[in-house]
Amino acid sequence: MKSDSAAIKRRYDRIAPYFEVLEAAMEGMFFKPWRKKLWAKVDGYHILEVGVGTGKSFDYYPANARITAIDFSPQMLKQALDKKSRKQVAVELELMDVQSLPFADNSFDTVIASFVFCSVPLPMKGLKEVYRVCKPGGQVLLLEHVLSSRPVLAWFMRLVNPAVVGLLGANINRTTVKSVQACAFQLVHVDDHSSDMIKLIEARK
Repeated sequence: MKSDSAAIKRRYDRIAPYFEVLEAAMEGMFFKPWRKKLWAKVDGYHILEVGVGTGKSFDYYPANARITAIDFSPQMLKQALDKKSRKQVAVELELMDVQSLPFADNSFDTVIASFVFCSVPLPMKGLKEVYRVCKPGGQVLLLEHVLSSRPVLAWFMRLVNPAVVGLLGANINRTTVKSVQACAFQLVHVDDHSSDMIKLIEARK
């Protein structure tokens, strides 16, 4: 399937007003505890959240940190802006694409994303940008759903992936752990409690 950032943006723009409702069950049963655990690992003062979406991570932001959060979907970002106003969250929200970040090299102590790289059209390009803007010794924290290691389930996920991408813009057949390991990080660790298809990935530059 051809990577098409504009098409992916349109899909997320389309579902943005309904996104939290669509994911409510999965968020409550599975994603919320993982999101909390992910943010508990953050260290440093200057934080970049990639793929802020509707602002589902706002409740877990650390106090006394400078946080910049980005998204490439204008309508998803609009939802986040509305939530920022309602909850009085201290965050700088910006419309931008992780595949081409305007930040200088070595800008952030931590770069963090949850369930984002399934939707990045060129994930290796995005990961290289994340690496670039992370400070030496800084951390990259990713929470991602990935292709199952079970052969039959993996076959089915690959089979239905084009339909899922067409409907929601998210790939369910990504091997994100391997992609992170292919970058120049000094250390890549997958949380021991990660499941077959949900991985909490910690990387150090």
